[in-house]
Amino acid sequence: MTVTASQAQTVSPTFAQRAALFHYDPNIKPSISDDGLERRDRISIRDITLQLSPDRPAMKAYLVVPDGSGPFAGVLWVHWLGDKNSDRSEFLEEAVTLARKGTVSLLVNAMWADPDWYPTRNVDQDYHQSIQQVIDLRRAFDLLAAQPGVDSQRIGFVGHDYGGMYGAVAMALDGRVRSAVLIAMTQSFTNWAFFVKQPTSKVEYLRQNAVLDLTDYLAQLKNVNVLGQFANGDPYVSRADSLVIMNALPKKGERKFYDAGHDMVSAAAQADRLAWLTRDLNLQP
Repeated sequence: MTVTASQAQTVSPTFAQRAALFHYDPNIKPSISDDGLERRDRISIRDITLQLSPDRPAMKAYLVVPDGSGPFAGVLWVHWLGDKNSDRSEFLEEAVTLARKGTVSLLVNAMWADPDWYPTRNVDQDYHQSIQQVIDLRRAFDLLAAQPGVDSQRIGFVGHDYGGMYGAVAMALDGRVRSAVLIAMTQSFTNWAFFVKQPTSKVEYLRQNAVLDLTDYLAQLKNVNVLGQFANGDPYVSRADSLVIMNALPKKGERKFYDAGHDMVSAAAQADRLAWLTRDLNLQP
């Protein structure tokens, strides 16, 4: 069933109706072009360009693959919107660490990897762009799971800031993820929508985008072990925000705070998420 934007705005949709907003054709396979290769010990770091579907812009990504035939776990990583490492490079070293434990990782550039995206975007198009970004991440999960040797029962996700928020929606729709780390995220895209530009009508914007609020998607993560990582010095995500996120989960997760800012630069946070994924995805110690 297809739900139009106007229908989504005027009724309280069921989750099936919400899911219909993100429909895509899984039979359209992405094309991959290789732009470079780095070898570290027995690990390949492929610099790739993805064309996820013919109607979407090309996307830069890294595919980090250990030597051998598997079986491997698979992890999708999505970066934050910030002033540094705001692209596929944010988690690259962590992906290399997990490759040594038997993990294939896909690290993608989201739409906010373009430093001009947030300040120059058409705010009135946020709803449509958000839906398309989630579809892109759904296709990224498909691509990850299709890599040689990847065990579809051992899929993980790590997302920071917008990466965690869009990833949470994609996970709720996908159903394959078993372990996730959600970092410094809030419960609504509208919390961060208006720092630079305003929509034509804020009332209409809030009405249209309400269907994207995250609590209903988080409630679908029945089989996902979630580690929520938050910062003591975060001006954008309060402790109350973090509690809303964790309480929305149907399966009790773990909430941890770190001495960091919204950038979440913390050796302790990095160590905790690597340990979380290692345990949940049955990786080599």
